[in-house]
Amino acid sequence: MKTDYGTLSQTINGLKEEGYTLDFNIQEDSLVCNHSNTELSPDEFEIDAVFRFEGESNPDDEEVLYAISSTKSNVKGLLVNGYGISNDATSAALVQKLKTHL
Repeated sequence: MKTDYGTLSQTINGLKEEGYTLDFNIQEDSLVCNHSNTELSPDEFEIDAVFRFEGESNPDDEEVLYAISSTKSNVKGLLVNGYGISNDATSAALVQKLKTHL
């Protein structure tokens, strides 16, 4: 896996070519991919890489891209999130796992 692909979209495309094909979203206490009906709790996935992207002038453009894998479910995917992973609906265990890689 490369350490620098360029922009957010270039990084997403590069990681998809490397097999990170699922699109994960945070849902309370897990990561979910609605397209494949995959749901992973914090103990079921690993964070393989983290990529940070900062906007030139607008703080709202700051995002983090996580490359996620699960040997239990045999899946790889991506999670794009802003720097603020402290949503009240998100479980403490999930927030802690994601924050350890920032």
